[in-house]
Amino acid sequence: MTASTGLYQVFRWVKYLTYALLSLNIWLFFSEELNSARFAIETGEEVALGVQLFSATLDTLAWVILLLLFELETAVIPDERLRGKIRFGIHGVRMLCTAAIVMAFLGYFGEWLTLLPSELLSGDACSRVTESWSVMIKLDDFMPLTAENCGQFGADTRVVLGLDQVMASPAGLLEGQRLALVDVINSAAWILVVILLEIEVRVLTRWGGASMPLSQVATFAKAVLYATLVAAAIYWGFKGDFLDFWDAALWLFAFVFIELNVFEWQQELRDQTSENPGIS
Repeated sequence: MTASTGLYQVFRWVKYLTYALLSLNIWLFFSEELNSARFAIETGEEVALGVQLFSATLDTLAWVILLLLFELETAVIPDERLRGKIRFGIHGVRMLCTAAIVMAFLGYFGEWLTLLPSELLSGDACSRVTESWSVMIKLDDFMPLTAENCGQFGADTRVVLGLDQVMASPAGLLEGQRLALVDVINSAAWILVVILLEIEVRVLTRWGGASMPLSQVATFAKAVLYATLVAAAIYWGFKGDFLDFWDAALWLFAFVFIELNVFEWQQELRDQTSENPGIS
């Protein structure tokens, strides 16, 4: 085994380990969001209706499938076999994943909108203990209002109007709104990254336009989007939301492999074109 072959094997195993860890995150997000849903059911709250509790699970599942499809197309299945039923099958699954990703984005957006309207709590928080009120600690994290904790909430406590009988401290509500907005920005940025990758793979590469100004614009736009995604990951890291930080870091790492796959695929097509000028 040559040194280059050994490095390639390490590269491949690291890549697939990253994909496996991302698949594990599906279960981690589901477990986290399931706990929020159970709380909503047990307390009789309608939080599950006001907040799209399973947006992260749906989003991660769809992205993992989409990631594997990119891997199949750019690194596993030879170009000459990407035809007929295989091609239509991949495109069909991709369309379903795209629909799920858009739904998840709308869920994030709806969650953010839900947290925007609020008003000051009228009266004493402790007087509402018997009314099955809940307290939002942070995004997607609630606890029941009880006689033991109601004294923590003073005159500046906010009522979240978008949710049913939910209150929060001003700092907690603001933090929840910011985290929800970061979810929206992060989701939108990933969608735009994949759109640009699709343009590269479907249009620029196949039309031989890898050196065109449009390709340079796409590369610059992706750089801006990746910078936005890094900023979102750093924000989650500082705010102590480890699962979101870990997931974002893994996805950025995974897309390094996708970008390398696309680059190698583009190089192969350019080599084929130079050897056979009649191929377009």
